[in-house]
Amino acid sequence: MPEQPAQTAQKSALIVAHEPDGPGGQVAVRLIERGFAVTTHVITHDYDQPDVATGIPDFADFDLVAIMGSIRSLTRKGEIRSWVHEELDQIRAAHEREQPMLGVCFGGQLLAEALGGTVELAPETEIGWFVLDDGPDGTNPAGPGPWMEWHHDRFTPPPEADVLATTERAVQLFALGRSVGTQFHPEVDLAHITGWLETADDAYLAEYGQHRDAIMADIMDHDARNARQCHDFVDWFLDTIAFPQEDAA
Repeated sequence: MPEQPAQTAQKSALIVAHEPDGPGGQVAVRLIERGFAVTTHVITHDYDQPDVATGIPDFADFDLVAIMGSIRSLTRKGEIRSWVHEELDQIRAAHEREQPMLGVCFGGQLLAEALGGTVELAPETEIGWFVLDDGPDGTNPAGPGPWMEWHHDRFTPPPEADVLATTERAVQLFALGRSVGTQFHPEVDLAHITGWLETADDAYLAEYGQHRDAIMADIMDHDARNARQCHDFVDWFLDTIAFPQEDAA
């Protein structure tokens, strides 16, 4: 019988969700479409008990890790001390072994702080759909968008990182080795926004000039387009940053 070709092992991806309403969304959808076996792990389940957490899986058991957003803040680590320092340590270890990581919003802030940058309260909150400007080198692989923003903090990237996109208020995208951090939310879709609004009361939204009906109308307008641009962004991350040698082959 002719020799059968060797089977390529399926790659695995870990989605780290910090709350139940923060899964991988369209990032996870595209990873599955690209052939990854995706595992989602939710760290905290009760919004009133942010320090009650499930154990974080070992990042080393996966080919790729995507770290998602959170309502928590790295400027208030005392609220999440039972898990945040472990997560920062796992990020540092993964980066040292050149394991691909994608950090989104709070996940991007975790990457930035773990790898030598800083996180601070932003002088102005960004909520809504924003156009991204090119980074200092004139290259923005995510494209202008608009992309969804929902954050009160912002990061300063690690000193050695390439800054790839910005807005007037914050750095939006950086890359360092096989690690990429975003401040914007590429993953959002209708289910995501619906979940977020279930935990946001009207007084909070009004404080930032927002109304739930307008936010829902916006995601209805942007949903299909954002899914396409998110998938393109994930493709860029996989083919240019995470596994470029396979793309070249």
